[in-house]
Amino acid sequence: MQALTQQIPEGSRKEVMAYLEPFMLNEMSEYLKPVEEMWQPADFLPDASRDTFFNEIRDLQESAQELSYDLVAVLIGDTITEEALPTYESWLTMVENVNKNEQGGWMKWVRAWTAEENRHGDLLNKYLYLSGRVNMREMEISTQYLLQDGIDIGTGNDPYRNFIYTSFQELATNVSHRRVAGLAKKDGDRLLAKMCGVIASDEARHAKAYMSFISKAMEVDSSEVMVAFEDMMRKKIVMPAHLLRESGEPQGEAFAHFSDAAQRLGVYTAVDYVDILKELLREWKVESVKELNEAGERARDYLVRLPDRLLRLADRMKMPEKTFRFKWIHD
Repeated sequence: MQALTQQIPEGSRKEVMAYLEPFMLNEMSEYLKPVEEMWQPADFLPDASRDTFFNEIRDLQESAQELSYDLVAVLIGDTITEEALPTYESWLTMVENVNKNEQGGWMKWVRAWTAEENRHGDLLNKYLYLSGRVNMREMEISTQYLLQDGIDIGTGNDPYRNFIYTSFQELATNVSHRRVAGLAKKDGDRLLAKMCGVIASDEARHAKAYMSFISKAMEVDSSEVMVAFEDMMRKKIVMPAHLLRESGEPQGEAFAHFSDAAQRLGVYTAVDYVDILKELLREWKVESVKELNEAGERARDYLVRLPDRLLRLADRMKMPEKTFRFKWIHD
């Protein structure tokens, strides 16, 4: 791909996305794995064709019984988040200024990313079904509601804001799944720990891809990317399941309780939010970006000061103490 030697005129998203498309095609193999070499849910779950099937289910259920209530709640919330994949795919296909050709770099990336992500909800859903601890109908109602309610994450159809959001979100899901893996192992459920570990690994690879898209865009349209980054952080990065609810409840009610459980366990906290922001600032070399216009400089000033401000706020946050009783979980 021929490099551009100067900044693309501000606001020329279409030219930037055309510049990025060959990079997406050429680098896809670095961030996505060949289908037949990847793990599949069947690699981890009891095999109904074997004589040992029922013994394997019994072992799975015995291990699942040792998981704490909050951990099961977080695992269900993570699973529903993964199962809302159709919303995320349709959202990514609506990004403006990208080539919508089915064989173009963007559409190939979206389909391949979706194919990898699809395994996550598939695996965790089957585990929860077999565990015997989950009211699957209530969980399925929440999943259907989340798909129906959609997401409102403040990106619009802008590619820069979308890539910034996905970079942040993939890092956040990596943290969440990795921490659940550690807690599951501590509680004695090694199978669940392995499952969440491989999912976390996928999320880390995907985060690197989206971060690389922004890095390339920063090379040729740094001021516009910086302003988009500032805008997303001023709005705050909301999780894709922020409208999560249980049956008979208003939008977002279950998400608030799910977030409280994650905070109590240390699965995903306000400090993690700040740490992810710091990682993005380092990855995109925000402090050393050159040739910013006035708006870009103001945006950078805001961004580099933001972590310390957020940490002060995080220090003042109270840890939620009361455990909520979810309809998802059998008493």
